[in-house]
Amino acid sequence: MNKKYLVLILLALSLITRFMFFGYPSETVFDEVHFGKFISGYYTREYFFDIHPPGGKLAIAGFAKLFDFKPGFAFSEIGNEYPDKQYLILRFLPSLAGALLPLVIFLLLVELGISRSAAFWGGLLIVFENAILTQSHYILLDSLLLLFGFLSLLFYFKSKNYFLLFGLFSGLAISIKWTGLGFLALPLFVEFIQIIKNKNPKQIIEKIIFPLIVAVFVYSVIFLTHLVILDKSGPGNNFMSPGFQKTLSENRFEKDSQVKKSNLFQKFTELNAEMYKSNQRLTAQHPYSSSWYSWPFMARPIYYWVNENARIYFIGNPVIWWLSTVTVIFALISLIQNLRFKIPAPLERGSLNKVEWQDSVIVFLTAGYVVNVLPFIGVKRVMFLYHYLTAYIFALMILVWFVSQQKNSEKLFRALIIASVISFIFFAPLSYGLDLSPNAYEYRVWFSSWR
Repeated sequence: MNKKYLVLILLALSLITRFMFFGYPSETVFDEVHFGKFISGYYTREYFFDIHPPGGKLAIAGFAKLFDFKPGFAFSEIGNEYPDKQYLILRFLPSLAGALLPLVIFLLLVELGISRSAAFWGGLLIVFENAILTQSHYILLDSLLLLFGFLSLLFYFKSKNYFLLFGLFSGLAISIKWTGLGFLALPLFVEFIQIIKNKNPKQIIEKIIFPLIVAVFVYSVIFLTHLVILDKSGPGNNFMSPGFQKTLSENRFEKDSQVKKSNLFQKFTELNAEMYKSNQRLTAQHPYSSSWYSWPFMARPIYYWVNENARIYFIGNPVIWWLSTVTVIFALISLIQNLRFKIPAPLERGSLNKVEWQDSVIVFLTAGYVVNVLPFIGVKRVMFLYHYLTAYIFALMILVWFVSQQKNSEKLFRALIIASVISFIFFAPLSYGLDLSPNAYEYRVWFSSWR
């Protein structure tokens, strides 16, 4: 089928699933209590502190500005009812990002040399993945992180002419959450190895330094914008030094001549250092937290919201989730047994034969998975299943690659999609927060750890 029609089908299905029941529930859901406050802070200009970079929050706040958003709601507790329809503006951009993600994965799979048909099935798996749907439906940042991150990889695989866009989108991903660093680090490492292998140091400027500078520039501009907007004293004051606080209006050090104001660069470096320290200091526990080694098995979904007989869970589509885990394990074992640790050369695809290119692709995808899991091994703070989403999409692409290599791949893909759609519909009430009878709810949370 024509590529244009495949894109249109994916877009239509993605928009339907992401915007179905849009705005429901009209109450705060999970971390909306945090991000709603932070986004409102850009309107009051009162300084707040968050452990994550400001990119995603600024993007939503900037979009809301176009629709004359007015702050005022407290976002104090999960389940608080919104007084008006303004919250819809804040939920729109994450939902749109979630709707565009299947298209990006489809195009990325095509760039990886996977057949257009198989790439389309891969895009459908993203459409019918309950966890990605849930994380896109509310005022949360991960759908923006995933969209920008995988867009950066799409442009990286396009050709060398897209190194500017690779740096741009990887910088945007990092400016939303530091976990976006993997989208920049892995391709740069691949390019570095290729430069050494080919003994061509002149390419360091074009293929490594240039996209790195672009990413750092984007990250810095977003932080400076954040600091310029938040020029009043606010709830985040106590996290910062007296010199930082003195740059804010109505601060307690205004008349203290011994305190010197920090300049913009000092504020930038101090804020990043404090974000890192605060991440390390977090000791709070949560009943729905989970450890990194449990994520591939989806042992502990997250309870987001409840209202009488309706509940929202961050829970994946078991068919896709567990099959992707199986193929990741198979890929890791296969690569180790066969010692096929060939460094991928995505920008030199024309110089590789089909087998060499396929080897490079599976190594890259597996490395992408590992790079997005390994950093969490040393993290001591409370973690949740949604931290696995980036690695999970790599796992899903490994699943698509594996099925596409089989002789009867089309039949396997059709069976996989049918099973995935059935599973998606079955768990959809927990994704959208629809009413369920007690028995119907119990059928969907048969594992005790899912409750």
